[in-house]
Amino acid sequence: MAVSDFLVRRSWLLRTAIAMPLLAAALVGCGTSAKNNTYDLSATATGSGPSAKGRQILVQLPTALKPLDSDQIVVRVSPSEIQYLAKAQWGDKLPRMVQAKLVQAYENSGKLTGVGIPGQGLAIDYQVVTDIRAFEVRAGNGSQAVVEISAKILNDRNGSVRTQKVFRQAVPAGGGSNDGYVKALDRAFSAVASQIVDWTLRSI
Repeated sequence: MAVSDFLVRRSWLLRTAIAMPLLAAALVGCGTSAKNNTYDLSATATGSGPSAKGRQILVQLPTALKPLDSDQIVVRVSPSEIQYLAKAQWGDKLPRMVQAKLVQAYENSGKLTGVGIPGQGLAIDYQVVTDIRAFEVRAGNGSQAVVEISAKILNDRNGSVRTQKVFRQAVPAGGGSNDGYVKALDRAFSAVASQIVDWTLRSI
């Protein structure tokens, strides 16, 4: 090997030896950077609806437009503009969280024989099909947390719609903090979930 080739190769090795620790340090830095606060929703227990023992229901994954079909927390700053709450996120995509918490709310009622989601192999009598229309903090004077969910009950045997209804709840979202906004959204969702469960029990 020529001396010049050796010097070029040695120089490249030195640069590589220096660069690799710097890259590792950058990756560690990314791994230890501040993370978003992660939030959950409550599963409301309800007891006001009638018993529906002998009935089993399937809770489908809710549909939602793209801004809501994520783990970001929506803040509406005007009728035509939305932003996301900084340094905050849901623990999963919002539709999956709403589905899971509705299942828990039905189970907590203790008034159904079975509740499940697609793929669990239950012999289903009815399906609950929902669409998340709003799940947001509406900023401005008198800011509010607004949750609006459209729900349908389908007869699983013939696919006919037994009944449908839109549920909406708005609660004050004062305080201006992430925790305050999320707690307000949780209260609004808990009210809507209770209404959906009680309405289902009265409809099947």
